[in-house]
Amino acid sequence: MKKLVLLIAVVLFGMVAPVLAAEGDLHGNVGITYDSLHVWRGYLTYNADSAINPFIDLDLYGSGFHLETIYHQANGGGNEQGKRFDYSLYYAGALNPEDTYATMYKVGYRYFNYPQMSARHADQCWDLQEMYVGFAFPKLLGVKGLVPGYAFIQAWPSMNNSDVTGYKGCASVFMLDYALPLENISSEIPKQDLNFHVETVYNNHVDPRPNDGTGFTTSDWTHVVMGVSTDFNLGSGLTFTPGYWHQITMEDNPNTGVSPHHDMDWVELTVKYTF
Repeated sequence: MKKLVLLIAVVLFGMVAPVLAAEGDLHGNVGITYDSLHVWRGYLTYNADSAINPFIDLDLYGSGFHLETIYHQANGGGNEQGKRFDYSLYYAGALNPEDTYATMYKVGYRYFNYPQMSARHADQCWDLQEMYVGFAFPKLLGVKGLVPGYAFIQAWPSMNNSDVTGYKGCASVFMLDYALPLENISSEIPKQDLNFHVETVYNNHVDPRPNDGTGFTTSDWTHVVMGVSTDFNLGSGLTFTPGYWHQITMEDNPNTGVSPHHDMDWVELTVKYTF
């Protein structure tokens, strides 16, 4: 495992090094998201508690490389161990943007750190890692705003003494997005897009829950998530995005399924500043 982590660090350094010589401005966004339920990869992580998720995403001087950090914390008590930082280095780009087979892609590495349950604070570390790649095809279906996509995730625990032994495998996410334009809503809002999103997941041993003896997700179609959101431009670089989400759980076994709560509904509210 140490050799693998070292290899990843070397590869990432090789990816980031060209950025040091890149020309351009530093751009990005910073904000915070409120979740009425905190659902991660289909799993309800903080029981019935809501959560806050501050974030920052830096576009490294127009190079295509990004550094992203997200912090997750439940608003209720009793979930202190579940506080989590997500650190991600990724590259985003496009292939053949004018063609029917135009492809938007993102490839990256992500580290999940649990400050109170990392190797420095616990005998059984909860920290996790993953590599991921995602694709979107904005012109493939020939309908403006209708975009199919796919993401692949390869995941593993960060330490040999990990207490998250079920997080070692891969997952495939199949997605479809549609931006429905609404015209002439009012004089203040002449145009507004409703952004619909649906995804279904085939999960092969990617279960972030600590081992409590109840079992883990193995290999199965686990859940479908669908939702709608819209962006309100508040001016001065500020955007407010409310969203509503519904999850249909296909694995309902509380011992192996992604959620013993079966189907779930939640609301997300995001305020973001772009610079």
